[in-house]
Amino acid sequence: MYCLNDTAMGFNETMMIHTELTNWIANKPAQPLFINTLKLVDSACIYMVDARQHIIHWSLGLEKLTGLSSTRVIGQPCPESLEITAAYDNDELTVELSGAGGNKIGAKKQTWSLHDNKGNFGGGIGLLVPDIEQAGRDLPTKTAAPSKQNFHGILSRSPAMQAVFQIIENAAETEATVLVRGESGAGKELVAKAIHSLSARHNAPFLAINCAALSSSLLESELFGHVRGAFTGAIKDHSGLFQRAHGGTLFLDEVAEMPMELQAKLLRVIQERNYIPVGGDRSITVDVRIVAATHRSLREQVKNGLFREDLMYRLRVVPIFIPPLRERREDVSLLLWHFIQQHNADNFRKIEKIDPSAMQVLLDYPWPGNIRELHNVVEYAFAVGRGTTLRLSELPPEFRERRTLTPLPRQNLPLSAEQQATAIRQALEQSNGMITPAAQLLGMSRATFWRKRKIYGV
Repeated sequence: MYCLNDTAMGFNETMMIHTELTNWIANKPAQPLFINTLKLVDSACIYMVDARQHIIHWSLGLEKLTGLSSTRVIGQPCPESLEITAAYDNDELTVELSGAGGNKIGAKKQTWSLHDNKGNFGGGIGLLVPDIEQAGRDLPTKTAAPSKQNFHGILSRSPAMQAVFQIIENAAETEATVLVRGESGAGKELVAKAIHSLSARHNAPFLAINCAALSSSLLESELFGHVRGAFTGAIKDHSGLFQRAHGGTLFLDEVAEMPMELQAKLLRVIQERNYIPVGGDRSITVDVRIVAATHRSLREQVKNGLFREDLMYRLRVVPIFIPPLRERREDVSLLLWHFIQQHNADNFRKIEKIDPSAMQVLLDYPWPGNIRELHNVVEYAFAVGRGTTLRLSELPPEFRERRTLTPLPRQNLPLSAEQQATAIRQALEQSNGMITPAAQLLGMSRATFWRKRKIYGV
């Protein structure tokens, strides 16, 4: 009769079983044996990481525990609490991880590191056992306020963006003029729409115009309207955006590009709440809230003589800065899957997972075009690729180009904080903002690179 209770076995008996198992495995193909073993224990909370501390396996048990699907987790950097190192092999550690809704999950963690034939760390496997007592205490959080990952169409789990959401909510309760600052493609118009929808004006019109897209005369006519005969081709009266947005919100995108002669007229509307149409002789009174946006610094524009200082102060009563996508990497995966699901709904092609190599490149990319560029990348992948997996070969050419990187000189002496920050900046410049190559240049893991970058504010 076999006894499966280790506590009933002596040390010699246990070692004999381990020896027999080792001998048996030595004569069997390791890969299918390992894969099938993982399948058998898929209900357990098991995960694996590679040498760079990126997740390469995420079991069904962990999906149920955290609410995070394997397709969204695999290929991403491992959370610091789940990192695997040889120093803690087989130790039982208490950890805390975040679920999909932001709730905290307590668990006991045991890990075992793996090494190649040369003794180099090659990754590891970890097992989590949920803390039942804490799980019971956390049950009420299911009825708590939901996480603001989707804030009026703005998707983000970044702490920096959560602060932006709070400013939007507060500003929406007032009638203050708002200036949104952010790079092209960062979502400035979505911020303006959120302010409008949260305000008392939400039932009135929301209209938008790009001040950089029209000539001075056309922009004046679009904003303030014109009367019949004001210029050649003006065959009838035309109501401008200010008149059509009466009672609502007018979004002035790229307001820094507005010609100086129109800035004076805009200032008058803000101060006096009235204006005279092009070619007209009577003023029109309007009640419009203005939300302006720019990718430039208005203070710099004022210094360069390109923008009125008095208008700047009128526009930036409540300034809101949107961080670029490269500064909120945790949003890349969230936005990526959002756009994939949008295109999946078209029933042309359904992407169910992302190849880890493709995900790694997407996470490392600096995204100069921000969210707009990310959306374009997804559209490209749907257009050129087929099948349920998004592969590296289906990304635009710039994602597949290999850069020749020159390793940075290593220092034998400990570096000061300033020196470390400088080294991180140099590595990022040489790798064109891509994280994994930059970390490799400095001889550190991606996770360590991220932590140091955050510490030194680079």
